[in-house]
Amino acid sequence: MRELLTSVCNPKIKQLLALQQKSSLRRQTGLFVVEGRRELEHCLEGDYAVDSLFVCPEIAGELPAALTDCTDRIFETGPELYGKIAYRQGTEGLIAEVKARRHGLEELKLKENPLVVVLESVEKPGNLGAVLRSADASGADAVIVCEPLTDLYNPNIIRSSLGAFFTVPVAVCTSSECISFLKERGIRILTAQLQDSELYYDCDMRHGTALVLGTESTGLTEEWRRAADAHIRIPMLGRLDSLNVSVSAAILLFEAVRQRRI
Repeated sequence: MRELLTSVCNPKIKQLLALQQKSSLRRQTGLFVVEGRRELEHCLEGDYAVDSLFVCPEIAGELPAALTDCTDRIFETGPELYGKIAYRQGTEGLIAEVKARRHGLEELKLKENPLVVVLESVEKPGNLGAVLRSADASGADAVIVCEPLTDLYNPNIIRSSLGAFFTVPVAVCTSSECISFLKERGIRILTAQLQDSELYYDCDMRHGTALVLGTESTGLTEEWRRAADAHIRIPMLGRLDSLNVSVSAAILLFEAVRQRRI
């Protein structure tokens, strides 16, 4: 039997709201928030375990068995309360607390000649979410986040990825660990940078490739520049000298797709 929740003062609702806002609580409880039917379906397909499910029947309607069977902790809310706990409109009346998992390099299972995106010191959750969407669309094998400045389970990453967070393997590590990981597997390191670089479409991406991008403000650290097998750049024909990191990642990823399909 489902429990009906009617107030934002309910402890379960308070925890849900706190998990959306506090990375410390996410680390303490090992839980994070997933909002929306599509995102939750991708979450389950990725074998994540749902701890609690919050449903507004008037909005969600009849749910498939995969959603109702994912946990025995199901709580119902009315539309008014759901409007207070939902971060955005159009999330189909579904919010879940999901159990976090490890994201170490040892969890990555890469195929032959993998295509990997590496982000150093990414700080904006929306950028990471957008990169994950491009990684999914291009069939990339993994996204590796080095020296992250944002919590991997920040709700804005989940939302902006539209579920790609669960469809693309993600690892978190230091830059040194990532460089060793890539070198040991013979994966070429291509760093996106303006200095001492060649045009990206002149660089061979048909074999195991890691596309490495840094922040828009400071770029990549010297550690990555020294470790690179090649430095690549996107031609900038206007007065500005940089693109949003998610746009740059998309351009480079689909160049790799183009080369691998020739």
